[in-house]
Amino acid sequence: MKHTLTPLLTALLLASAPMTQAATPAAAPVAAVEEKVVYHVNDASVARVAMNNVNNHLSASPNAKIVVVTHGKGIDFLLNDAKDDKGAFEPQVAGLKEKGVDFRVCRNTLKARNLTDDAVIMEAKVVPSGVAEIGMLQAKEGYVYLKP
Repeated sequence: MKHTLTPLLTALLLASAPMTQAATPAAAPVAAVEEKVVYHVNDASVARVAMNNVNNHLSASPNAKIVVVTHGKGIDFLLNDAKDDKGAFEPQVAGLKEKGVDFRVCRNTLKARNLTDDAVIMEAKVVPSGVAEIGMLQAKEGYVYLKP
């Protein structure tokens, strides 16, 4: 009798094996999280440092989505013909723009200085409010905040 049960048990085990596998859910693939960072610049004296930080960030994380938001004295390096003792800012801004970095300038600051959107270099976009832009990027779009 022992010999007749063995094939029967084997058949039952083989028949139930696919059901056991089907009942076990496959591990779901982990979705890659997009790295999104907003750099906050409100003082142009740190503009070079900020841009160097952004460049270093992209070297370590080439697919990171980076937005540089400026307001107050921070907009100065994004104005036409802006320069410091190292020269014009626009070439460095343009190089980062080519790597996908967005530069945003506060319209409230422009208005307070009696400047129009035309005062801003073409690589930068004017937004209604720099601080509101930072808040929106963090709260609604999941950006992390960095301040150089």
